[in-house]
Amino acid sequence: MPRPPFPAPVLDLLREPRPAVIGVVRSDGSPVTAATWYLLEEDGAGGGQVVVNLDATRRRVAHMRANPQVSVTVLGESWYTHVTLLGRVSAWRDDVDLADIDRISRHYGGEPYAVRDGARVTAVIDVERWTAWGSLAGAR
Repeated sequence: MPRPPFPAPVLDLLREPRPAVIGVVRSDGSPVTAATWYLLEEDGAGGGQVVVNLDATRRRVAHMRANPQVSVTVLGESWYTHVTLLGRVSAWRDDVDLADIDRISRHYGGEPYAVRDGARVTAVIDVERWTAWGSLAGAR
């Protein structure tokens, strides 16, 4: 599996507001996945971190805090074309003013996040490796 930086076609996909699935590890070692929004925060060198924002009461948050290893699979136009990012949560921050979820929501739908009454947290994921399938399979 290659490590960042990402080639241009992979970066192009990751920059888009695409459907994605995050995988985390439960306390018993079993995996659990969920659909998620994400945002790539580029580092200027063809790499970057992935930011996800979660309802602070979700079990997924506890799982990720206990075991920071995660995967995020981003789907292309065809479900067969996708990029899977493997990494670790390197930072947590409370999203008290909902700035992070608003930024992600605007990326996906052009509007601030509609639900304004729940506690939210942001996880910053350092991408360690990635793989691509479908039309991006040869990207290196």
